[in-house]
Parts: sequence; structure tokens; C-alpha cells
Amino acid sequence: MRLLSSLSFAGVLKSLAGALAALGLAAAVQAQAVKPQVMLLATGGTIAGAGATAANSASYQAAKVPVDKLIAGVPELAGVAQVRGEQVFQIASESFTNEHLLTLGQRVAALAVQADVQGIVITHGTDTLEETAYFLHLSVHTDKPVVLVGSMRPGTALSADGALNLLNAVTVAADASARGKGVLVVMNDEIHTGRDVTKMVNIKTEAFKSPWGPLGMVVEGKSHWFRAPVKRHTTGSEFDITRIRTLPRVDIAYGHGNVGDTAYKAFAAAGAKAVIHAGTGNGSVAAGVVPALRELRAQGVQIVRSARVVGGGFVIRNAEQPDDQYDWVAAHDLNPQKARILTMLALSQGADSKTLQRQFMEY
Repeated sequence: MRLLSSLSFAGVLKSLAGALAALGLAAAVQAQAVKPQVMLLATGGTIAGAGATAANSASYQAAKVPVDKLIAGVPELAGVAQVRGEQVFQIASESFTNEHLLTLGQRVAALAVQADVQGIVITHGTDTLEETAYFLHLSVHTDKPVVLVGSMRPGTALSADGALNLLNAVTVAADASARGKGVLVVMNDEIHTGRDVTKMVNIKTEAFKSPWGPLGMVVEGKSHWFRAPVKRHTTGSEFDITRIRTLPRVDIAYGHGNVGDTAYKAFAAAGAKAVIHAGTGNGSVAAGVVPALRELRAQGVQIVRSARVVGGGFVIRNAEQPDDQYDWVAAHDLNPQKARILTMLALSQGADSKTLQRQFMEY
């Protein structure tokens, strides 16, 4: 009788232990299920690169590691969100074309309307990361977090920065507090707006800076915000990626001492609908170049004066040049590469010079 009772009690304990284990497993599954779902779109770049040795941090081959290995290489991602991956491109970002921008933008827009996607992370080469970020910032209509991330060192290098950058990017994309702030760039623990951020140096992990400062920081898995973007973007933008099929050609000509008008004329002859003048100082235009730019404007080519100044150029309308008289556009505080992105989108909608000037002030 005692033996039977002991066996019965042992059975009860076993059943109870099994039930508790099942409940624990169910709780773990439920906890995982409520984590935000983040889509990771991979496009290549250094974050997917590999060097010959661990000492190679500046010389390596970009765009080698596929998206599934990127995700598997950072197991801590599972503690932040449910991450799914998709390989959109596998290229170095200096090879990004307008067609790549359109393909990526349309894919982001399609994912953004899905109920099972709470945030989107895009791994990207750093050379043109800021251009892609600004393009998406202007043209994708969503308040869900869209975060671009890259690295300055390949994953094979000593002190590689890609893994932590990726974890931080997913952390921000999964954070409800990031909603409505436009397209973001997360690098070196800092959160930047895609509008302002630019690559300032090519061999340091703190390569990306914003002239007006970052929006926030990521510290030990938590987003901290200090300001928000005030210029128009995403859901407040008049540009819509779902309605854009092609982008007009817009080129950048660099101002310098002893500059001539050859590049400007060549770009126009090749079919450019606008030329961005990356001018010295306040978007200054050399006296010898002014006649050519006036002639191009008379032919219908838009002329946009921007500044090549690193770290916060500011072009004031009708300063240095009589923009009203010449019907030129001042790029405000946008650098030449960002000015090109905005001009392409504006001209895709048939903007004239007055509309284009308004857009430079609002975006």
C-alpha cells in the first residue's frame, strides 16, 4: 500500500514537473511571439565584406556575406526582435544606380504596409548610404521605423563594428519610440536622421556625422532620443515611391580653383535635366563658369547651387550670385549628393525652379 502511494505520488510529481515545463516552454514561445517583427533587407557593402586577414580593416572585398549569415552571426538579435532576412542586392554601394534606388524603395514601401512587419533594417555600403537614406526619407510613406546600417570594417577584422551596429539598428527598428521620425541611420551607437547624416571620414568607425547633431543614442540595448527632425519626410512628403517609375538624370559638377565649364556642358549634352554645382564657400560660382550656367538654364536645365563645404555648408539665396535674376536654385543646407536626390524626385514630378526652391526649403 505504501509502495503504491509512493509510486502514485512520484507520478503526480512527474506530471506536475511536465506540466510546469510545458508552461515554461509555452511562456517562452509566447514571449518570443510578442517580440516586434523586423525585416532585414541586405544590399551588400562592408558590413557584408571579408578581408584576407584579421588585420585588414581598410582593404577587403565588400558584399561577400549573405543575409542569412549576417543574421546568424549576431545571435543577440533574437533577444530583441523576430528578424527575417531578404537579399535585395549584393553590391558595393558606390555601384548603386537610380534603378537600385527605385527597386529598394518600392520593396520597402511594400513591406511597410504589412501587418507582420513592425520595422525595417537595411544593411548598406557606407559610400552612398546617406543618399539612399535620404531617398527613402523623402519617398516612402510610412511611420514605421526604417533604419539603414553599415560598417566601416568587415566582419573578419579585429574590432569589427558591424555586429554591434546591426544589433543597434534592429533595436531602434523594433522600438515604438522610433515611429514617425523618418528614415534613420544607426552607426557607432548614434541615431541620425537620413536627411542630415553624411560620411565624414573613410577609415574610422565614427565616420558618420550630422552637421546639426544626432537624434539620439543606443546604449546597451535601449534607444535614447534628444531631438526630432522638423523638415518634411515620409508620411508628410509630396513624393511617393509607389508612383515613381523612372528618375531623371541629375549630375554634380565640382567647383575648385581654375575651374572651367567643360563638365557642366558635358553633363547637359549627355542628357542631364539638372546640374548640381558643388561650389566653394556659399555655393560660389567662378566668373568664367557663370555664362555657361546661364546658357544651360536658358536651354531648360535646372541649376542648383550647393556647397562642397564639409560639415555644414549653407547656401543663401541671392548671396554670391543673383539667383532670382538667373533663375537658379539654392540648395539651402543640403550637401551636393543630397541635393541631387531631392532634385531627381522633384523633377520626376515636373517641378519648375520655383517649386524646386520651395522644396529645398521644406525638405
